[in-house]
Amino acid sequence: MKIIINNSSMQPIYEQAVVQIKGLIMDGQLKEGEPLPSVRSLAKELRVSALTVKKSYDVLEQEGFVITVHGKGSFVACTNQGLLLEEKRKEVELDLETAIRKGRSCGMSDEDITEMFRIILED
Repeated sequence: MKIIINNSSMQPIYEQAVVQIKGLIMDGQLKEGEPLPSVRSLAKELRVSALTVKKSYDVLEQEGFVITVHGKGSFVACTNQGLLLEEKRKEVELDLETAIRKGRSCGMSDEDITEMFRIILED
C-alpha cells in the first residue's frame, strides 16, 4: 500500500493516512475484504509510531471503511455505495469552498463567482 506522509504538513500524520487509505478504497485500489497492513508493519514502513497508525485505523473503522478483527487484523469493509458517494460529495463541497475563498480573496464578488461557475458548467 502506497502512502506518502508529509512531515511538514499542518495536517496530522494520522489524518494524512486516513485520507489516503479512504482514497484507495474509494478508487477501488483496495477491495472489499482485502487486509490492510498490520499496524506495526505500516508504522515501520511510514516511520511513524504504531499508535499513529492505530489511530488512523480506528478513525477508518468509525467511518465504516475498515473492520478490525481482534487477533486477525484490519480489513476493507463492505463497500457501501451510499457511504462512498457521501464521501465524494464532501470532497466536492470542500473543493467548492476552497474555490470560493480563493475567488473572494482576489476581490471577486459572489455574482462573479456564480457567473464563472455557470460558464464552467456549460463546457
